[in-house]
Amino acid sequence: MRFRRKNKSPAVLSHEFVIQNHADAASFLVMVFLLGLIVEVLGGAPAKNVIIFIAVQYNVTYTIDDNSEQFHFYDYGPKDFATIFFYMLVAINLHAVIQEYILDEEFMMNPTSLWKDYPHSRMLFQVKFFYICQIAYWLHALLELYFQRIRKEDIPRQLCYICLYIAHISGAYILNLQRLGLILMVPHYLVELIFHASRLFYFSDENKQKGFTIWALLFVMVRLLTLTLSVLTFGFGLARVENPGFSIADGNFNVLPVRIGCLGAVCLTQAWMMWKFINFQLKKWREHVKNQIPKKKITNTKNKRMKKEPNRATFVNGAAKSEGGASPRIRKSKPV
Repeated sequence: MRFRRKNKSPAVLSHEFVIQNHADAASFLVMVFLLGLIVEVLGGAPAKNVIIFIAVQYNVTYTIDDNSEQFHFYDYGPKDFATIFFYMLVAINLHAVIQEYILDEEFMMNPTSLWKDYPHSRMLFQVKFFYICQIAYWLHALLELYFQRIRKEDIPRQLCYICLYIAHISGAYILNLQRLGLILMVPHYLVELIFHASRLFYFSDENKQKGFTIWALLFVMVRLLTLTLSVLTFGFGLARVENPGFSIADGNFNVLPVRIGCLGAVCLTQAWMMWKFINFQLKKWREHVKNQIPKKKITNTKNKRMKKEPNRATFVNGAAKSEGGASPRIRKSKPV
């Protein structure tokens, strides 16, 4: 792991000191709050107020017309400042992860840092906290399939989606591939954010569909980026490091079967995602074409009817009449 070089230590509580150590200070405060929550669970009296920093406050329950059904709403108050403060610290930690491992490390400009000095068995608190939150979130999503009473026909699709996240994030965490996992998760989540934002704009106004075009282009680019970095890391980088081998104690999993398994899992997942993406785009295109065909048929049939109607003639009492009411002239036969 590469650290920034410091020429000299700044004075304690100075401006430079705060800038260089703000992420560590935020991590320390988050740990204090979480430890306080554990003490509260164990029955410790001094930590009774820690919950206001983590849980949303001012819950209000309403019942309508003496009905047993209850409705839960939330009000606002001074305790919200404590909750905002805690999650601001969490945001500082997440920002520090992106700053340290993506912007400062310059993974895109120097991809060798993805496999250099492997195994990366020493993690900063921000990195570990990020992975713990990710794994906890997707495990929670797995349980919510039961708690939210999801329809049976939707369970297989969501179960596959959640299990892929758990497998890939846990694999990067356990196999000490945290750098590669971070550089792949950040653009993936950005594309997902654009997709959901485009859906919100579409629900507000059906004419706003440009966001889906941007999402489609970025989706394909991120899939290519994921495949490129995975092939470079597993196919070339880790295969040429100085200390290949398998050691659970040292956290070294740099052996051929593990590399092939990881690369195969990533490639199969990206191929599956592209297959679903192509089928989705083809389905939308077919629906668009299907909606356009009936309109063309209706206009064509109307034009044909308009052309035929002026030539029609009606017969009244055995006599032919035009639509205007005037009888057509009857030709006299010439004498032979």
